[in-house]
Amino acid sequence: MQAFELGQLLDRRALIGKHYLEFLRVPDLSMGLYELPAGGKDPQLLHTEDEVYYIVKGKAQIKVGDEDRAVRAGSVVYVAKTVEHRFHSIEEDLTVLVFFAPAEYANSS
Repeated sequence: MQAFELGQLLDRRALIGKHYLEFLRVPDLSMGLYELPAGGKDPQLLHTEDEVYYIVKGKAQIKVGDEDRAVRAGSVVYVAKTVEHRFHSIEEDLTVLVFFAPAEYANSS
């Protein structure tokens, strides 16, 4: 079994000083913790895997393809592979659990 505590993941992510911390990788799934500050920019690029976001904390907008919607703690958003997407208008610091299937970059050449 692999089990994780959100507080420890937050500490690890802060220690590495990057927006994203991958904490689980198996062939068919990877998971990470993504944090963006209020007023910040989302620098992510297109992904070649399906992705699910679970918003743990914060308030922002997300644009997925041509659709735009508000997200907040408790929101769940699915993004199909190769669809452009980005968080924006981040009103409150954003903490997001990210699930990739298969594992992130598994489909990259």
